[in-house]
Amino acid sequence: MQKREKLLANEPIGHLIVKLSLPAVVGMFVNGLYNLVDTIYIGHSVGALGIAGLSVSFPLQMIIGGTGAMLGIGAASVISRSLGAKNYERAEKTLGNNLFLIIFIGLLFATMGELFLEEILKLFGSTETILPYAKDYMGIIFLGTPLILFAMSMNNVIRSEGAARTAMASMLIGAVANIILDPIFIFVLGMGVKGAAIATVLSRILVAAWITHFFYSGKSLVKPRLRHLMPDTAMIKEIFVIGFPSLLQHASSSFVFGFINNLAGFYGGDLAIAIFGISNRIIRFSGMSVIGIAQGMQPIVGYNYGAERYDRATKALRLSTIIAMSICGTVTVLLLLFPKAALHLFTSDPQVLERGPIALRIMVSAFFLMGYNRIGGVFFQALGKAKPALIINLARPILFFVPLLIVLPRFIGLKGIWLAFPISDILSFLLTMGFLLPYERLLKNKYTKAQGEKL
Repeated sequence: MQKREKLLANEPIGHLIVKLSLPAVVGMFVNGLYNLVDTIYIGHSVGALGIAGLSVSFPLQMIIGGTGAMLGIGAASVISRSLGAKNYERAEKTLGNNLFLIIFIGLLFATMGELFLEEILKLFGSTETILPYAKDYMGIIFLGTPLILFAMSMNNVIRSEGAARTAMASMLIGAVANIILDPIFIFVLGMGVKGAAIATVLSRILVAAWITHFFYSGKSLVKPRLRHLMPDTAMIKEIFVIGFPSLLQHASSSFVFGFINNLAGFYGGDLAIAIFGISNRIIRFSGMSVIGIAQGMQPIVGYNYGAERYDRATKALRLSTIIAMSICGTVTVLLLLFPKAALHLFTSDPQVLERGPIALRIMVSAFFLMGYNRIGGVFFQALGKAKPALIINLARPILFFVPLLIVLPRFIGLKGIWLAFPISDILSFLLTMGFLLPYERLLKNKYTKAQGEKL
């Protein structure tokens, strides 16, 4: 048994979560800097309209990111369970099929961006005033989609074999490069919004080089092989089925954010779109650590479930939930106390700083529950249970958020948009609890039965 397999099988769960989650948390924070740094630089150079352009582009970036997450989480689940069952050929075949999908879907996105960019941006809430900024940014991002998919997907695969530090390092490389390149292209070369997009794509080239080096360095448990690039229908289906909840979550959130852009523009104009764009980035960046905890939990749960160590899988779930909810609770308190300070990082616009704090306070008031929902969805994906993962990931943006967005603004205007956030968080928490608690009992019974058979 190799070192990382021994770690997943035998290391105390508490220590293991720290070892795998801490690098993932750092990596996710760093990964979140891509959009955050772009927004900060654009807010202080181009202004509120530039931020609004990024806000309109964000739902499209979420779809691209969701596709990368789908491929990565789907492949990671299959690979971690295959490694747990000692089926190394299946693990490598999954890696090859994942690479095929990255190339094919990445080129498809790039082509769509070239042909239908303006129409897509208008669909996601761009006004005529905002459109030039959104086109400058998203046109470049679409061209870089294959690189973005590769970085996101393969980092999940790397984490699936327990190499969390390597995944963290790839994110650090990309984020540091982006932070360095952004001011060069935005300020020195005077390219504004377009410069931010170019810096983002160029930084992904370095990430792709680092990841490729890892897989061919002999340090990985799996290695890309040319024969495995041949698509296998059954394996592709398994990757899609397991990872689809992540895509659906991102895509549904993308739809919701596009809907919000349209509603904000209708009820509050370009200023409301800018306020939403900044607040949404603050909230999403604040939740990056929870995503890191979930990613650290995934290989632990997947490996031990595949090895029929149900007690370890359950303990990983419980400890991850406690950590995630503690983090979200701390963030909630800080943003409720200091909303203006958070907004001021992105802009000095007096109107945004006057109207934004009220919106941000409302939006984050139930954020402390988000950790439970995120951990629950990834837990079921790690087990290969697509249906409950799909429902949990779909519930907040579609089942709860959309009806609230349709109803509330009609009665209380712009404030109804902001209120939809905490109400959706509360309802999602209750739904996730309804799935998780019975399944914890099921795993406990399986463990008890397995122990009885050994006696």
